[in-house]
Amino acid sequence: MDSGPSLPASAPVVIIGGGIIGTSTLYHLALRGVEGVLLERKKLASGTTWHAAGIVGQLRDSSAQTELGKYTARLFRTLEEETGQSTGYKQNGTINLALSPVRHEQNLRAHDHAKRMGIEAQLLDAQALASYWPWIERDDVLSAFYVPSNGQVNPLDTTVALAKGAKSRGGQIFEDTKVQRLEIDKGRVVGVVTDHGTIRTDRVLLAAGMWSHHFAKAHGITLPLHAAEHFYIVTEPMDGLPADQPILNIAEERTYWKEDAGKLLIGGFEALGKPYGADGIPEHFEFDELPFDLEHVSP
Repeated sequence: MDSGPSLPASAPVVIIGGGIIGTSTLYHLALRGVEGVLLERKKLASGTTWHAAGIVGQLRDSSAQTELGKYTARLFRTLEEETGQSTGYKQNGTINLALSPVRHEQNLRAHDHAKRMGIEAQLLDAQALASYWPWIERDDVLSAFYVPSNGQVNPLDTTVALAKGAKSRGGQIFEDTKVQRLEIDKGRVVGVVTDHGTIRTDRVLLAAGMWSHHFAKAHGITLPLHAAEHFYIVTEPMDGLPADQPILNIAEERTYWKEDAGKLLIGGFEALGKPYGADGIPEHFEFDELPFDLEHVSP
């Protein structure tokens, strides 16, 4: 990757943050002929992207968002063909369980929405569910909503592929380059100041993830985004767990279950999130993992 003192004097767009959002934006700008500049404080994907769950779903609340989801699923396939860099994408499907009438209604509506949007989907009965997930209790399952074309991706590999595709079209990436502040004149951005110099620009995208809140606040901007500690458990290797095991989502239990290199990964969405970095994020943070909090995760 590019680094250090060779920053351009100006750029049509500067992107702050080299996670999957920043690199995706750089790539899609480059597709449209806009040669942007991306600045990353450490290495690409070293914040929270590298160990994201990587679950790929297509159905969203609106038709426009669903079309975006469909495009993304296609992109994960074509990126590898275009760049030669694997994204780790596999279409092993997702299954959403309903254990309550409200979730069952949601599954019914999702099934209708999928049909309207041209996405193959099935409502599974208990017997069909057992053929995909024979290990789970099914007596309390009201319905199971299966989308075969959903799946999972490796976020780190995908970030590298997006970066490669962006650079091949004129986008520039500078790692180990810390953004210190924005230059603002009469309420408008005119430049980005880094520890390697200043880039003149009138367009900036802040895609710094858990750093965005503090950076925005320093410029008088309120950004309602805050990092939270998120935990997952990985089992030992499991015999009989296929690589194409569909991802299981159980909203009422706030969990997702997916195959991960022959092991079972179980993630949870805590009812009461545990905030992280309230006093700032350590300067050395790069590909870091947080200490496991068994008491917090036990429920």
